[in-house]
Amino acid sequence: MNSEKHILTMLVDNEPGVLSRVVGLFSGRGYNIESLCVAETTDPEVSRITMVTKGNAPLIEQIEKQLRKLVNVIKVRDLSGDKSVKREMALVCVRAKPENRAEILRIVDIFRCKVVDVGPEYYIVEVTGDEGKLSALLKLLKPMGIKKIARTGTIALFRESA
Repeated sequence: MNSEKHILTMLVDNEPGVLSRVVGLFSGRGYNIESLCVAETTDPEVSRITMVTKGNAPLIEQIEKQLRKLVNVIKVRDLSGDKSVKREMALVCVRAKPENRAEILRIVDIFRCKVVDVGPEYYIVEVTGDEGKLSALLKLLKPMGIKKIARTGTIALFRESA
């Protein structure tokens, strides 16, 4: 039974309780949500929920069918694969000892990140990219001393045809 990551996105009515019903569907059936992002769309009456979960194809298909049955869900799509653009953002607070500052700045430059806050003993770095880019950056910063991390989880949009 092959369990792989799936990125599900849905358009929902922007009303109180909608997110609770969507999340309740997952928890009630024992499905795990690895990440979750919710925001209003260009239409203030509609929100986009993007979530990452793991499962085999039949399970994901079942989840999609159950989501479509919820009253406030307008549209559901699986954005896994090459037909979508996927990104994640993270803020990383890294210890910046004087002997490591230049190296941290080189790493930030190589990964096209931004230092968004500087303190006497730390940098806060903002990084945007796919999961691989974030993992590679964190692997390089770990020996310096990562104090804390905040990640958005994956967001995705279906790629428009040319």
